[in-house]
Amino acid sequence: MALHTSTDLRSSFARRLSSMYGGEVPAYTTLVDVAHEVNAEVLAREGSAAERLGSIDRVTAERHGAIRVGNPAELAQVGRLFAAMGMHPVGMYDLRDAEPTPLPIVSTAFRPVDPVELAANPFRVFTSMLVPEDRRFFDAGLQARVQAFLGRRTLFPPELLALADRAVAEGGLPAADAGRFLDLATASFALSPEPVDKPWYDELSAVSGVAADIAGVTSTHVNHLTPRVLDIDLLYRLMQERGVEMIDEIQGPPAWAGPAVLLRQTSFRALAEARLVRSADGTVAPGELRVRFGEVEARGIALTPAGRDVVDRLPADPQAWAAALPGTEAGFADAGLAWFTASLDPAAGELARAGRRPPGDAGGLAAEAWVRLDPVVYEDFLPRSAAGIFHSNLTAAGQADATVEGAPRDAAWLAGALGREVHDPMDLYAAQVDASWAAVRSTLGVPG
Repeated sequence: MALHTSTDLRSSFARRLSSMYGGEVPAYTTLVDVAHEVNAEVLAREGSAAERLGSIDRVTAERHGAIRVGNPAELAQVGRLFAAMGMHPVGMYDLRDAEPTPLPIVSTAFRPVDPVELAANPFRVFTSMLVPEDRRFFDAGLQARVQAFLGRRTLFPPELLALADRAVAEGGLPAADAGRFLDLATASFALSPEPVDKPWYDELSAVSGVAADIAGVTSTHVNHLTPRVLDIDLLYRLMQERGVEMIDEIQGPPAWAGPAVLLRQTSFRALAEARLVRSADGTVAPGELRVRFGEVEARGIALTPAGRDVVDRLPADPQAWAAALPGTEAGFADAGLAWFTASLDPAAGELARAGRRPPGDAGGLAAEAWVRLDPVVYEDFLPRSAAGIFHSNLTAAGQADATVEGAPRDAAWLAGALGREVHDPMDLYAAQVDASWAAVRSTLGVPG
């Protein structure tokens, strides 16, 4: 019996989630339509160069979602769920020191880590967890009440988690079980019709709108779903022309004359969504919350640690970038500022037939056209940009007491909470590049 593999489950889940979210947030459908329009325009304008950082099929299908959970137990369950889809935790993002507004969360991103799987479907889910133990945000009494509230709820039905574990153990699921898994998984991230306890929600909102979105409701939901676009500046203008209110700026690197690097993001503003609310006297009446928004992203080249050391100190100013950085991909490669994979150049065969021998150094192999260098797509996130997007869509600034100690959280703690390895993005990029060079050197007979 043919199994639906983790790749199949991931691709199907991404499509289902997109369909569900479009029904819940109609402006998301507008965002996707405009993204498709922009991508088609860029492809027509630039031809194959537009696919330098991924095929148009990949870019069109590409999504990242964002969800929020309350405690390590819920986070571990999310890890089991996404493991069934071939998605692994990558990176640790601490937004508790974010500017301009600290947020009481730490985050990771679940995504494929194998380049083949990324090419098949690069679905990612940016997953944030509340830290009620952090005294900068929560006093002991509120911490206890938050933890008690979270302890009473169930985000994922046991049947779903059992199917997820089976998918991992058996390498997939039969058709009927795969369908059931996808039904349950999609439903777990739907917006709940259950009334929101307004006094409790408002109390948490005074700490942070993100805290209220996590621990002020009895379920989780898709906070935003993000398509990828090839020209985010054009999309930003077109969305405004269609009457959609966007946040004030595009987060991330500036639009500059050099290669696109890392990640640029923007969104339409969080919309007022009809929700039932329960007042202190127990009466239930129609209300509204502003939580969810529509994000869009443009991805560039992944930078090495040396590259990040440079750009992370730069202001978001095109002139500053032009002064500090090379203006071409070749310049980034020569300076060791960005990751590039190696493959045989089409000219390599002619060079060999002409009796040429390949040099032993990587620079020479590239310079003499034995090897072609291709940029590695940045597959991850930027904490400053994530915090900026979240902040731009909060209805209240919240509060944090910087005079007290926070609760220690790092990648090792996160791995312990998840019960699985949290991959370092730089290690993944380095391994991808090293593997490509090893394959090329083996083919050319050049020692490493």
